[in-house]
Amino acid sequence: MPKPYQKFIFENGLRLVTVPMKNTQAVTVLVLVGTGSKYETREINGISHFLEHMFFKGTRKRSDTSKLIEPLDKIGGEYNAFTGQESTGYWAKVDSKHIDVALDWVSDIFLNSKIEEKEIEREKGVIIEEINMYLDEPRRYVSDLWDKLLYGDQPAGWLVSGEKETVKKMQRDDFMVYLKNHYSALNTVICVAGNIEKIDKLKNKIGKSFKTINIQKPQNRKKVIFFQKKPEILLYHKETDQTHLCVGVRSYNTFHKDKYVLKTLNAVLGGGMSSRMWISVRERKGLAYYVWVYNNSDLDAGYFLTQGGINNDKVEEAIKEILKQYGLVRNMKISPNELRKAKDYIKGGTILGMESSDAQATFYANQELLENRILTLDELFVKIEAVTVGDIQRVARDIFRPEKLNLALIGPFKDKARFEKLLKI
Repeated sequence: MPKPYQKFIFENGLRLVTVPMKNTQAVTVLVLVGTGSKYETREINGISHFLEHMFFKGTRKRSDTSKLIEPLDKIGGEYNAFTGQESTGYWAKVDSKHIDVALDWVSDIFLNSKIEEKEIEREKGVIIEEINMYLDEPRRYVSDLWDKLLYGDQPAGWLVSGEKETVKKMQRDDFMVYLKNHYSALNTVICVAGNIEKIDKLKNKIGKSFKTINIQKPQNRKKVIFFQKKPEILLYHKETDQTHLCVGVRSYNTFHKDKYVLKTLNAVLGGGMSSRMWISVRERKGLAYYVWVYNNSDLDAGYFLTQGGINNDKVEEAIKEILKQYGLVRNMKISPNELRKAKDYIKGGTILGMESSDAQATFYANQELLENRILTLDELFVKIEAVTVGDIQRVARDIFRPEKLNLALIGPFKDKARFEKLLKI
């Protein structure tokens, strides 16, 4: 059966993945580079995210933000960028007849951004206000605290946005050195997904557009180090009307053999409004407005958590109920029907999530960049279908253990002792 994508590697090491899609008039051009906050040092923490901002401040061809953005606005295009711990992406989505505009725009900001000192100084204020915004959003900030709790003072535990102090100190030379050391053909993937034809012609255009890309070998990140013998807690005192918390455990990295079992377990506990966690925490006990279960697998590490916004007076009850659900799935086998439901939930949600060209581009580019391989949807579903009831219980017993438990919490609390006694399964 033919693959739904094609992959090319140019002589300079740059990778291209093309994903033709029927029944869409849109096309997305995504450039994904294998660097992010995990590749930073303490002195330049936040530079990956800061650099993403600077790519929108003008190029040698388009001198300022207005001139840079106008070509896409004139055709009703969508565009943005994102920075994570392990990758940074730049993309444009347009009517397919304007694919040349999108390709020219993305390659221009990626290769030709001016990164002027005056714009750096101006943007520092913007980023500091972005950090302030996150600090005022406990629903979001609690996930940053979770990373800090799990990984401490190493890149995996630092803010992707950086700290205000480091942002203020960054100079143009810092950006230029970072670009040279981390933006390279050797760790960059371009994915074009959507209404595309004449793949060879497209390949030639991309080769020409990115012919000046840096070919220096990129610097490696430091491996994540973690060691835990007992439950850990991080409290962030804030006079909030609602407590936001993450309760969970360390789990598996993206290369672990049981990551698909973990994905299925995630669906059992948190797959939709009829899942175990939603029914128990919200519907039956009324402890939270929102509660979701999340499994994350990175290159070196992983975690499995439940996050919720809880009534301040019922935080202890909510923690107990979350841990109770972890214990139930660990100590009692789920039914075949529940396993079937979890698998169908994953498959249906994944298919619906892949309707757009930008989603397809992200799906294929992420795999190629981070795992150096690509599973199609059919191949992914084979992995999911292979998960058994016994697998679910085996993995639950492995990760839901007292010494792996962690709690990050934002709310009007200062006494860790009251929570320490709760962290047990």
